[in-house]
Amino acid sequence: MLQESPFIKDLSHSEILPYLEQLNEKGKNVHLICEAFNVPRGTFYNYILRGKHGNTKAAQNRKELLPLLEQIYSDSDYRYGAGKVAAVSNNKGYTVSDRLVARIMHENGMFSIRGGAKKMYMQRMRENIIKQKFKVTKPNEVWASDVTYFKFKNKRYYICVIIDLFARKVVGYNISLNNNSSLTKRTVRDAYAERVPQESLILHSDNGSNYISNSFTNYLSELNIIQSFSKAGIPYDNSVCESFFKNMKTEELYRRDYTSEKHFRRSVDEYIRFYNHDRPHSANINCTPDQKEARYFTDHRD
Repeated sequence: MLQESPFIKDLSHSEILPYLEQLNEKGKNVHLICEAFNVPRGTFYNYILRGKHGNTKAAQNRKELLPLLEQIYSDSDYRYGAGKVAAVSNNKGYTVSDRLVARIMHENGMFSIRGGAKKMYMQRMRENIIKQKFKVTKPNEVWASDVTYFKFKNKRYYICVIIDLFARKVVGYNISLNNNSSLTKRTVRDAYAERVPQESLILHSDNGSNYISNSFTNYLSELNIIQSFSKAGIPYDNSVCESFFKNMKTEELYRRDYTSEKHFRRSVDEYIRFYNHDRPHSANINCTPDQKEARYFTDHRD
């Protein structure tokens, strides 16, 4: 009878489907409601699962998968393609297809260094603009960034920092259990909000997937930040960050017996405050980073 109703006949599928979804969420049988409203079950499932109405379940699923895939890809040292990343994901209890993993990886700049994918990966490499020239003339001219990890209670905590090369000041940092583009993007966001650069600047880093993903590079473009990259296998290209991490670990992290994650995070906070405010730096003729910046801004008042 519902199918013969003039009201139902005048409605399109796009108008009926939201109502069927409501009925389904209330526990109504899919077969019965689709038959009652003369809507093919395939059309209904396509609407629900593939998302014909905005914030889709499929899109949400892909968003949730991204950190997992980035972590597996990073842990493989960029060796794994979509097939192996999908296999590891399935071993971890996530049911994903090679095709879905390939799409997510390609959209986010994750390409295996093996075989035919090598050419695509190399295309993602960028120019080394600063070429180990770490002396700059003013704050917010060149920032350097890198990620290290510290293992505590069988967990790896990834620490991302951004250092302004002018005074060797840490201008942004974040800690995460995942080494991915969300970590690097969040660190840039925090540094940019704190510093508010008035001109375009350069961000120097390595070629890790967390620095070359589409989401990260597009975000930097929006901020008018130009990227510079170290050459693979040459740590001296980003020695400022390498040196900072070495100092932080030997002077702070390796000396403590952490009792909790909160204790560890507080230790990182306190060391970075000490590093910026109290610790003399040879590159600053033994001024602290804060002192050198303060002198610059005093000398360049309008």
